Amino acid sequence: MRLLHTMLRVGDMERSIAFYTEVLGMTLLRRKDYPEGKFTLAFVGYGDEAHNSVLELTHNWDVDKYDLGDGYGHIALEVEDVYKACEDIRSRGGKITREPGPMKHGTSILAFIEDPDGYKVELLSPSRRD
Repeated sequence: MRLLHTMLRVGDMERSIAFYTEVLGMTLLRRKDYPEGKFTLAFVGYGDEAHNSVLELTHNWDVDKYDLGDGYGHIALEVEDVYKACEDIRSRGGKITREPGPMKHGTSILAFIEDPDGYKVELLSPSRRD
């Protein structure tokens, strides 16, 4: 078994694809409209689906906003330098919700950003020990 993808419901497909590709540097791997079901799927990631886990963005055509609830946590991305990644993300219009620095009660360097739909994305250093 292997993890294939994580699905996120998004309110505006174009805005979400732009965020994940332009701000976070992922690649749009595939996209398909399903007119009879009134939804669109787009898959984004840092590598092909045969060898990497990816994100499935799902846009239901009649919905422009979702209640995220209190069960969802975050997506975690490993970045070489959390401080530099935040500078780059901020310069591309990304929203930093927790500035880079040591983990509370720990030593790993991390930061949090938010996608256009309010989903949290954690940035982690590869040298984490917590």
